[in-house]
Amino acid sequence: MKVAVLATDGVEQVELDRPWQALEEAGAEPELVSLAPGSITAYDHIDKGDTKKVDTTVADADPDDYAGLVLPGGVINGDFVRADADAVAFVKAFFEAGKPVAAICHAPWVLVEAEVVTGRRMTSWPSLQTDLRNAGATWVDEEVVVDGNLITSRKPDDLDAFGAAIVEEFAAARDGSSTDATA
Repeated sequence: MKVAVLATDGVEQVELDRPWQALEEAGAEPELVSLAPGSITAYDHIDKGDTKKVDTTVADADPDDYAGLVLPGGVINGDFVRADADAVAFVKAFFEAGKPVAAICHAPWVLVEAEVVTGRRMTSWPSLQTDLRNAGATWVDEEVVVDGNLITSRKPDDLDAFGAAIVEEFAAARDGSSTDATA
């Protein structure tokens, strides 16, 4: 099962690495999709972290090739991704296909831009709650929230629960079942 992980420079390193690891440990094949070819620089808050090789650009990626999508956080990452029309269309395509999407921290900004949060129950980094409510979501302060095909989480402290939810929901989608009653 191939899973797209959409990120660019400024992605929060731990929010990229830990879900990636959880996916690999579950037998999935994560693929780094980004705005430009080459590599991206991850961050540990405001300090530069590791450089990650981009597998494909969002302009060249086909959502049909992936079983699901993970959107790691990071203020810079979330802002850059939501400003890219190809990235927003890529994200929206996963929702239109009913595929699972997971977003943590500042990544829900991209979901607001893709206009896919109306009527959704979700969480994020606390500073995004007004943006999500204004876009029609019901924001809650919980470790992880699963609403149909959407999995959201707040912050790095929640990564264990976020990784477990990703693995569970993506496996359920692959098997044609769901663990959430609203799906």
